[in-house]
Amino acid sequence: MRHRKSFNHLGRTSAHRKAMLSNMASSLILHKRINTTVAKAKALRTYVEPLITKAKDDTTHSRRVVFSYLQNKFAVTELFREVSAKVGDRPGGYTRVIKLGKRLGDSAEMAMIELVDFNEHLLAEKATKKKTSRRRRGGKKKTTAAAAEAPAAKVEAPVAKEAATEEKTPASEAEIKDAPEAKAEETPKAEAKKEEKVEEKKEAKAEVKPAEEKTKKKEEKADSKDEAEKKEE
Repeated sequence: MRHRKSFNHLGRTSAHRKAMLSNMASSLILHKRINTTVAKAKALRTYVEPLITKAKDDTTHSRRVVFSYLQNKFAVTELFREVSAKVGDRPGGYTRVIKLGKRLGDSAEMAMIELVDFNEHLLAEKATKKKTSRRRRGGKKKTTAAAAEAPAAKVEAPVAKEAATEEKTPASEAEIKDAPEAKAEETPKAEAKKEEKVEEKKEAKAEVKPAEEKTKKKEEKADSKDEAEKKEE
């Protein structure tokens, strides 16, 4: 009778069941994945995961406890050296059971059980996927953080200006050295332009004088006519 015994006996005696699970756990640790039936895979998961948690504490006592379950020194060294280092940050859930369908001989449900952190294909896919952004209620906190970062950006601006001025100084010194030569080249052109402007002004004045003389003559004639009319009256 199986009163209040919730685990699966797997149709075996206690000694047979323990030996089978011990061998399967050793194979899983050494090969990182094995194929078996779904019932055995679920039973193995509850058997091997506490041992992996025990392997996170690498002491003589924990090694002896794990060896008492596995009875395989190669599996123990592999568990404490490689598996525990890769699984160190994971808080449980070290194995994954994937169903493979029915077996041809007796139509038993088959499955593959593997260590999660040793499946390189799934880890590569997770790395390529982008993180989805989620909306949260902490809007005020973000604004305060942005406001705190703003002064830092303002402080960086003068530093950037100083760096720009420092970069420009060597060029400016070179320009100062070359300045006399540039001025010497520009002086004849400037003098020629000044002379042209003076000649243009003179021509404009010469054109304005005849027009002024004509207007003066017209005004004098008009005045003389007015005087003659007044005398006649």
